[in-house]
Amino acid sequence: MENNNTPCEGCRPGESTGRRRFLSQLSIGLSVLGGLVVSIPVLGAFLQPLLKKSMPSWRALGSVSDYEVGKTLLVRFEDGEVLSWARSISHSAAWLRRLDENSFEAFAINCAHLGCPVRWEESSSLFLCPCHGGVYYKNGEVAAGPPLRGLSRYSVRVRKGKVEILTRGIPITTLTS
Repeated sequence: MENNNTPCEGCRPGESTGRRRFLSQLSIGLSVLGGLVVSIPVLGAFLQPLLKKSMPSWRALGSVSDYEVGKTLLVRFEDGEVLSWARSISHSAAWLRRLDENSFEAFAINCAHLGCPVRWEESSSLFLCPCHGGVYYKNGEVAAGPPLRGLSRYSVRVRKGKVEILTRGIPITTLTS
């Protein structure tokens, strides 16, 4: 049987192996507890998008009469996925074009290459990404540059004289080189 009250080699007078072992185990336990306290919220933030499916919702963009046929405009709307920790409503945007009296098309503002915001150039009828040289035709298809696919599209409907867009989380972009 081990005597916990005997001084250990290198211990100060009066210090025993039992006290040293206790303090060592306490230190390890508190370190593990601290690591868990820090890692649980971080893991939760990474796993939440996988576990929680975002529900799409229709957002009003204004009256049909607010948009001229053939014009492409930047429209802002409340984000379809408000995070509980954000404490405020975030906003997103899309490029909206009125095709005729009752039909519209909408494109994400994010480039399909690395997610940079694209701008509409009315004079050339092209969407341009200023960061990496991505160019898209009027219909959202790739014209030039590094993107491998066209701009993401939103579903649009006209309901009771109002233009609505179907929103969900930010469109997923594919990282390519």
